[in-house]
Amino acid sequence: MNELSCHIGRRIRQFRKLQGFTLQQMADQLNKSKATMSKYETGDIILDVETLNDIAALLQVSLSQLTDYRPEAEILPGDGQDTEARPEVSPGETFSPFFQADRLSFYYYDGRYRRIKEGTIRIIRKGTETCPVTVSISTDTPMGRSSEEHYTGTAVYSDMLIRFDFTNQNQPLEKNQLSLFNPSDDLSEGLLSGISTVDQVPFACKCLVSLTPQDTSLTGGLLPQLTFTRRELQRLQKLNMMLADGNQY
Repeated sequence: MNELSCHIGRRIRQFRKLQGFTLQQMADQLNKSKATMSKYETGDIILDVETLNDIAALLQVSLSQLTDYRPEAEILPGDGQDTEARPEVSPGETFSPFFQADRLSFYYYDGRYRRIKEGTIRIIRKGTETCPVTVSISTDTPMGRSSEEHYTGTAVYSDMLIRFDFTNQNQPLEKNQLSLFNPSDDLSEGLLSGISTVDQVPFACKCLVSLTPQDTSLTGGLLPQLTFTRRELQRLQKLNMMLADGNQY
């Protein structure tokens, strides 16, 4: 079985599930049979360029996000797809697992609807300081209906900072940024800013980023960490700004 075809198939399956498509729905959109789509995802059929381009367009991703395969022989020590996308580590120096994760969960509190919203960041490891990412965020419409928004972008790594920049796939004017400064524990504070999906206005809010999924119920323990304390509000008034500076605002 062709390794490249298997890799492309896994990518198609990953982005199909991210978009919420079933195999049958994908097949109908591409005028293919469900069995053929299944064989695309398992790598049993080698995709032609035209079909691959149609799949990428349907999944709203670039061709490079489906074909980012690197043979094992080409992966150098310290530059592998499964290694952290950051500079070389000095002897005795350690770094947070946030710099190595390929999936992160993040949460913020939306006071308009009195609920904790959640998102998922999937990082496509490239062995470099900049990696492609896909992001999904749960949202509420003005009528109170729940939905999910999908984004694509990049993760940029430096010694202590991770910055995610991502753009709404359906509304390109909606660009957002999530900054993590010196993340350490399993659950670290960050700053989310950009354009609100619901009412299309600029916003900035405190968020939590986790290596593992968290309980999003209002009684689950996240709410006190997502809302501002009196001390934090005093600092906001004094500085007239929000900062991501190592779990203190």
